Amino acid sequence: MDQSKAPVLDALAAYHESGQTPFTPPGHKQGRGADRRVRAVLGDAVFRSDLLATSGLDDRTSSHGIVEEAQALMAEAVGAEHAFFSTCGSSLSVKSAMLSVAGPHEKLLVGRDAHKSVVSGLILSGIRPVWVDPQWDAERHLAHPPSAAAFEAAFAEHPDARGALVTTPTPYGTCSDLAAIAEVCHRRDRPLIVDEAWGAHLPFHPGLPTWAMDAGADVCVTSVHKMGSGLEQSSVFHLQGDLVDPDVLRSREDLLGTTSPSVLVYAALDGWRRQMVEHGKALYDHALGLAERTRARVARIDGMRVHGREDFCGPGKAQDMDPLQLVIDLSATQVSGYRAADWLRRNHRINLHVSDHRRISAQLTHADDSDTAGALVAALTDLAAHAGELRTARPVDVPPPSKLRLDQAVLPRDAFFGPTEQVPWERADGRIAAEMLTPYPPGIPAAVPGERLTADVLRYLRTGVEAGMVVPDAVDTEVTSVRVLREE
Repeated sequence: MDQSKAPVLDALAAYHESGQTPFTPPGHKQGRGADRRVRAVLGDAVFRSDLLATSGLDDRTSSHGIVEEAQALMAEAVGAEHAFFSTCGSSLSVKSAMLSVAGPHEKLLVGRDAHKSVVSGLILSGIRPVWVDPQWDAERHLAHPPSAAAFEAAFAEHPDARGALVTTPTPYGTCSDLAAIAEVCHRRDRPLIVDEAWGAHLPFHPGLPTWAMDAGADVCVTSVHKMGSGLEQSSVFHLQGDLVDPDVLRSREDLLGTTSPSVLVYAALDGWRRQMVEHGKALYDHALGLAERTRARVARIDGMRVHGREDFCGPGKAQDMDPLQLVIDLSATQVSGYRAADWLRRNHRINLHVSDHRRISAQLTHADDSDTAGALVAALTDLAAHAGELRTARPVDVPPPSKLRLDQAVLPRDAFFGPTEQVPWERADGRIAAEMLTPYPPGIPAAVPGERLTADVLRYLRTGVEAGMVVPDAVDTEVTSVRVLREE
């Protein structure tokens, strides 16, 4: 195919040139009805290109196949057999992938370090999760993706599982051995779903970790807005092989997706694919070089350790890591990641990616340059100088890995939709959670509906909130009380 084409962008230009008059949604009619104060902030171009995909970008029957051509170009660009655009983010895409592999009460092997969107998929579908434990770094209190051996053991115990789902890279940039996990699945004729939300850029440079399709995954979900040039909510899920029917995957997406997809999101996806095909190698040559130099500069700041492959990769750890994720351990400064992130935003207008009880992380992409990297280094240098006044007397009580793991007593769907009550957190020990309790970011639930809560996990969440942790999906975001299943 001609990868220099951008069918959605070309169709948008043709729409503007043809002078069409819409009597369809959206009601602002290319911005004519939008408040001038709104246009002053968003710009006229946003409204001008916000139109229907059918009876707008394309005709009533989509006879020009504009989006379909753009999806085919995307699939070819990354080496997949099929690509599907989503304007509802990977939170929807991963649910579509799960529903294409397993149904209500069927088993699916799932890495327990999955994002809350995966847990939402379990709640909506009634799929029975078989949790596969991550590889825990007890020294650093960090989870790396599960190993192939862990998936092998899970299949041996649950041979009726319909497939497997693994998250890689993690929000911290660590990656699993996907080729080995795919081999475990395919030996049993079971598909592998990869939540690769943080890896949309991986196909476009050999210096980055192996892309899921190259490793043999069957379905791969990517969030192009995270590491690519897509707009927020832009996602693509890719498919190869014959273990997942493309028509089934398409129908599951249609079940969950919007009937009013954003042409703006489609256009940005289309343009990003062309940009990567034509310039991706050079852009990531620059980005990787910038990341290496920035890592070295930050590592020289007193009290800051920039994690690299020597910390995160090896036996019992991750297979690889994305060097564009600058994960910085602040333990030596005795400053929590929460306080550091807040201070950097307030004093330097620097917004960080992830912050936790001891770390902060800065995400570099192909869009960064020496100016943005310099601003980050200057801000971190100033943070180190102010560490003494930022130390907290309220440390987060992080339990050892063995005590973080909760028992799944009830299906997530049954607990979430069952009879519930709100109880003080001190009285929730031993009760079954009826809500997700998710430190965000990165969005990996500490407790899932149906898991039996323990005093250790509850104390972790309470001390975390007191130290600055955000738990946005809880009914009580301060976690002074917890929603639990009412048991007879």
